[in-house]
Amino acid sequence: MPRQARIDAPGALHHIICRGIESKPIFRDDWDRDNFLERLGTLLSATLTPCFAWALIPNHVHLLLRTGCTPIADVMRRLLTGYAVTFNHRHARHGKLFQNRYKSILCEEEPYLLELVRYIHLNPLRAGLVADLDSLDSYPYAGHAAVIGKLRNEWQDTGSVLARFGDTVNRGRLRYREFLRDGLAMGKRPELTGGGLIRSLGGWKTAKQSPGRLDRVKSDERILGGSDFVDEVLRRSHEELEQRAQLKAAGYGLDELAREVAGLFEIRPSRLYEGGKSPQVVRARSLFCYRAVRELSESATALARKLCLSQPAVSIAVKRGEAIAKSEEYRLDKKRNL
Repeated sequence: MPRQARIDAPGALHHIICRGIESKPIFRDDWDRDNFLERLGTLLSATLTPCFAWALIPNHVHLLLRTGCTPIADVMRRLLTGYAVTFNHRHARHGKLFQNRYKSILCEEEPYLLELVRYIHLNPLRAGLVADLDSLDSYPYAGHAAVIGKLRNEWQDTGSVLARFGDTVNRGRLRYREFLRDGLAMGKRPELTGGGLIRSLGGWKTAKQSPGRLDRVKSDERILGGSDFVDEVLRRSHEELEQRAQLKAAGYGLDELAREVAGLFEIRPSRLYEGGKSPQVVRARSLFCYRAVRELSESATALARKLCLSQPAVSIAVKRGEAIAKSEEYRLDKKRNL
């Protein structure tokens, strides 16, 4: 059976699980863990990818990320490839380190963001890496310690988590920790790692008419959420795939995109590649970067080489270009004659 395509979109929330091949350890000591975290922090900062929760277990990793300026697939490819090369070299081993593809579940933010934060941050305790919640408070290899203020990770978005628990940091931390304590008796929570609502056995209408109005059963393992959310995610994903297929079939590439964007801003296409900080060129280049990433699936790294910019600079341009693209003057939903 062919692999299903990954689903992603700007602002999408992902629960990511990476496991070692044959369930073998991917971290043998603290040096490995520190190396992974250094890579993760540098990459998330460079790509403007928010991280709400994370935990390192000897044979797997949990991450809760929101898609920023760079597709999650590009972020994870760079993270896992770089780490695997270093791990293999350091431990004199060869071959794959991670089991198949990492698992990425696109999640509905309400009510799952806080449930996933709790699930992920309690992982070290469930795995027996710490004895109790007090020990977890200072455990350096999960995001919980940063949320309650015991440790500091510049790349971890603790503010968004705490804001959901109280109007002050202290009140938020107290209620967050109580929330985690309440989760100790909930067990492994397989429903948070197995996917979203049923899309078979008659589809949504049948599921909704079932006794008890089923709200969550295992189905498409790429999505976790309610029926309306899953339908919308799949619809948008299908539309994006169709648009990319049409652009590819029409021979539409970076050169064509450069001409189209340059025409909108009444500049030469070459200006997009020549640099310069005039407001008109900066806006045009930002829109070009955004549309190259979202419409043509270009990576920020590849664009950086072509535009003679740093990868973080391209990520910032993509973020700026998203706002420009949503303006009335430069909307992306205009029809093309492909």
